[in-house]
Amino acid sequence: MTKITVLGAGSWGTVLASLLADNGHEVLLYGNNQEVFDEIAAKHTNTRYLAPEFKVNETLELSTDLEHSVTGRDLLLFVLPTKAIRSVGGAIADIFAKTNDKPLLASATKGIEPGTKERVSQILLSELYPNDPDKIVIISGPSHAEGVAQKDLTALSVASSSLENAKIVQKIFSNQYLRLYTNSDVIGVEVGGAAKNVIAVGAGILHGKGFGDNAKAALMTRGLAEMTRLGVAMGAEPLTFSGLSGIGDLIVTCTSTNSRNWRAGNALAQGKSLDQTLKDMGMIVEGVLTAKALHELSADLGVEMPISEAIYRFLYENSDIDLEISRMMGREAKPELEF
Repeated sequence: MTKITVLGAGSWGTVLASLLADNGHEVLLYGNNQEVFDEIAAKHTNTRYLAPEFKVNETLELSTDLEHSVTGRDLLLFVLPTKAIRSVGGAIADIFAKTNDKPLLASATKGIEPGTKERVSQILLSELYPNDPDKIVIISGPSHAEGVAQKDLTALSVASSSLENAKIVQKIFSNQYLRLYTNSDVIGVEVGGAAKNVIAVGAGILHGKGFGDNAKAALMTRGLAEMTRLGVAMGAEPLTFSGLSGIGDLIVTCTSTNSRNWRAGNALAQGKSLDQTLKDMGMIVEGVLTAKALHELSADLGVEMPISEAIYRFLYENSDIDLEISRMMGREAKPELEF
């Protein structure tokens, strides 16, 4: 039995914590919303984030005390918004300085931090394990919390510079409906998981503007080209983007109303303001923040990302979406496979 703490009691964190408990592990779920925990304790549901029919494993320990939550654990799983990873990681580092704990770290968060332009593994590395990247494992791929809650068949990537540690996490998570594949390309897995959120905002925008399947297919395939260009410029393997954390995650996020990024884009296209859209969502929309990070990264690396740039201008520069679509379709003709 592995002692695991899941950091983050939103939809994905709750579902993964319950799954890990179902798999026979000793699981603690950490969060800062006592009202959510009161409901989980009393009814074994988390209706703020999940459908009421999803029952949380009754053996979960619940805690709002960070030091208690991370002390004496074998594995910490980060399922926090990207913007919270650094502050929580720093707080955990202070705790570990006292306890000398050094558990394996895993992340199921998909994002890139604006400003620093760091991936989640880089944030964890700088805040917690500056000399030990092998202790960090990334989980990503085509998955909605709602689907895993319903035990829909799901396949994910688990990436680390240490194949041994990737295999440990693979074994901990895998069951009859969740299958993990190891991958050594941490950069590619993280870039794919983050960048597809921006493209999914675009997919929602197209739907909100009344465009159909042809437009969606064009967006997804050209979006994949952008993701691949960026990832390769950052040191990723191009084949990673043909896998679960690339095209796989792009498909599920761009084609499902379960996607917060898709729903946000759809609402924005229908005239809602960004502030109102995010407020109505009630949960973090990673693609909105990641659009800033991609804008910064593409400029730094000289990578052409016209779709991501159009979405960035629409979100942050009050650009007109019809104008952006017209610009996109009027760009200079070029070969499809030019990278």
